[in-house]
Amino acid sequence: MENPESGKCQLPAFQGIAVGYGEVPPQSLSRRVKLTVRRRLAPRQERRVKRYSNKVMNWFASLLGRRARPAVVPMRTAVAALQPGDRVQVRSREEIEGMLDHWRQLKGCTFMNEMWQYCGTTQRVLKRMERFVDERDLMVKKANGIVLLEGLFCQGTAEFGRCDRSCHYFWREEWLEKVGE
Repeated sequence: MENPESGKCQLPAFQGIAVGYGEVPPQSLSRRVKLTVRRRLAPRQERRVKRYSNKVMNWFASLLGRRARPAVVPMRTAVAALQPGDRVQVRSREEIEGMLDHWRQLKGCTFMNEMWQYCGTTQRVLKRMERFVDERDLMVKKANGIVLLEGLFCQGTAEFGRCDRSCHYFWREEWLEKVGE
């Protein structure tokens, strides 16, 4: 028997796909909250909620005797401005985790789960980011302290599945250590 869905056109589904209502695998409560914050709030409101919630989560962590997450990275981890062609080593997972807040971000830049595999590897800087288009609000935004590394592309995430866009990962300079030639 033929599948009744097989003859349907994809065009009516494009509107739902464009706004991000495609089918996604089951998610934890914390992941659903994070996605709701991202999808429902403007970027400025999102940053405010994240700062406040990071303080609340740090308060709970202190009650439970756990380590608090930093709101801002200490200056000692900052490095000199990296230039295209520089060889860098991605810091260890422990070093990077120590810099991230409860949202896995450092100065607004998220360290994606798919980036952990590159910890400890040596890479080459492709270019410095000066500006980019934020697709959430379709605005060109300035970037400071972010670089792209050669050949490191996102192929999708565990939450949403495979993606064919092959976007570069954004790397904060604090997550990288310059290696002498």
